[in-house]
Amino acid sequence: MWKRLKAWRDKIQALLDANDPATDWEAVRSEHLVQISIFQHERLIHLLVTLAFALMELVSAVVTILFTQLFTAALSFLFLVLLVPYIVHYYHLENGTQALYAQYDELARRADGYKGDSPLCTQNGV
Repeated sequence: MWKRLKAWRDKIQALLDANDPATDWEAVRSEHLVQISIFQHERLIHLLVTLAFALMELVSAVVTILFTQLFTAALSFLFLVLLVPYIVHYYHLENGTQALYAQYDELARRADGYKGDSPLCTQNGV
């Protein structure tokens, strides 16, 4: 998923950098919004999985502390080993999606023909 996210961000950034007057910014913005929704869904799923593993790690750590058994300690360690990559993956999805939002704002400005900040952004203080 990281490769797909990076490839999409690079593609949009190349379009923004080229600033070709023949570009249909509205169509690009529309497709970008579809891609954002796909990455948001992926991000939500990975958040739920990460939270589930964090909860399992917490429960197994508490059980290990209370009962001090080798099996629960091993289980706790395995959950921790799985939790770390999930956190890293979610971190990349979150930051990548946030970067897509910034690109969307620029696409919206170009599609609407604004030279400065979008009126919605300045109006809401965002």
